Amino acid sequence: MIWEKAKQDFKRYLQLERNLSKNSVEAYLNDVQKLEAYCAYVKKNLEQVDRRTIQQFLVFINDFNISPYTQARLLSGMKTFFAFLQIEYDWPTNPAELLESPRLSRKIPSVLQVQEIDALIAAIDLSTPEGTRNKTMLEVLYGCGLRVSELVGLKISNLYLDVEFIKVEGKGNKERLIPIGQQASKYLGIYLNEVRPLTPPKPGHEDVVFLNRRGAQLTRVMVFLIIKDLAKRIGLTKTISPHTFRHSFASHLVEGGADLRAVQDMLGHESITTTEIYTHIDKDYLQSIITQYHPRS
Repeated sequence: MIWEKAKQDFKRYLQLERNLSKNSVEAYLNDVQKLEAYCAYVKKNLEQVDRRTIQQFLVFINDFNISPYTQARLLSGMKTFFAFLQIEYDWPTNPAELLESPRLSRKIPSVLQVQEIDALIAAIDLSTPEGTRNKTMLEVLYGCGLRVSELVGLKISNLYLDVEFIKVEGKGNKERLIPIGQQASKYLGIYLNEVRPLTPPKPGHEDVVFLNRRGAQLTRVMVFLIIKDLAKRIGLTKTISPHTFRHSFASHLVEGGADLRAVQDMLGHESITTTEIYTHIDKDYLQSIITQYHPRS
């Protein structure tokens, strides 16, 4: 079998059978292309790839100072690719199956204090239509814990403000319902009724909530730049992104005593172990309280 056909069939499998997002499909295919390039370098065809080849490939890319996270993702991509070949083409073995991923330290995400979020939102110029839109976006981003892709892809037809819920499409096109608070709901109403009608939507964007000046769906990069600009305005030195608001949403819920399963559902995490990272943030918060206020600290 040649690489090109294997990649085309693998792509079709990821799209149709695994129902993965466009970004996930591209990530898997990029991993396979890296292995293909290495095999071309060492003059091996696809049928000659064995466990030792995969091991040598991982050693080879490690020389480029690739992080353990990237190495783990690459190995996961190899396992998925060869598992597909076993299913589809009765491939004799999965050469990556028994290889262990590098140990990964759990990185605690950066979060914002409530006061910092308030300061960022207060820095928005509400004298322009874009300002009202941006305020609404940040209220929804923080109030619902959305990924930036879920925010820019939010649809008017998926807003159920009368019952205080919104429906979002997450990773792998999986839908979930999220409660929406009064503040976010209030500004969504203002934006949709008073500001959005000022910008005629482009064909195909009629159901998109957040539009740019040309009537098209906002990009993820644009949301990132808006947040960076606000951080600069208030002199915030933390490195933040749209995802920081999602981390802050989860952290503040856990700090307030929210059930971890409920937070998992709202974030759309498949495994609760992903959500458990926020309990570590909470422990750090408690430790800071001890350090600050206990006479023996």
